Amino acid sequence: MNSARFSFAAVAAFAGTLVLPVASAFAAKPAGPGENTPLNLPAQTTKAAAGATGGGSLVRTFVGLAIVLAVIYGVYWVLRQVKSNREERASGTGLVNLATLPLGPNRSLHMVRSGREYVLVGASEHGVTPIRTYSEEEAKEVGLLDEHDPTTDLTAPAPARTGGKPSLLKDILEEMRKRTVRK
Repeated sequence: MNSARFSFAAVAAFAGTLVLPVASAFAAKPAGPGENTPLNLPAQTTKAAAGATGGGSLVRTFVGLAIVLAVIYGVYWVLRQVKSNREERASGTGLVNLATLPLGPNRSLHMVRSGREYVLVGASEHGVTPIRTYSEEEAKEVGLLDEHDPTTDLTAPAPARTGGKPSLLKDILEEMRKRTVRK
């Protein structure tokens, strides 16, 4: 009960400090001519002087814009570096994600190859659940695997069956080499 009184008193005191200056501002009347006071402004400058100051402000605006854009790009670069460092990288070629079927928000099915077994896995926000395990022959019979898929062919060389997507940068470089190398 004592803490309730203390909190009520604290809120009342805080509200009083906010309301008191506003109330005194409305109660006080200005002591002087108020809005009718004449302003003593300097004489107007010539057009040449006004144009000279406008160019400087334009340069200042562009420099300020460049600084803001540089800061935004710097923050973007730092966040991208932090994200890439936090992502887990797959190591080895024993597990390969062959297919993914999104079922809804935060829910999906994955077909994963583990050695010569194929596991259908359900993933949701609550966890990962194995649904069914297929042998290589069963998976081909049911039509889950292509006959000539390099990711499922265990006799293929290791880079072809890693299941990862080819590097976009390498593909672009190869295409540029094909187009620019003279024969």
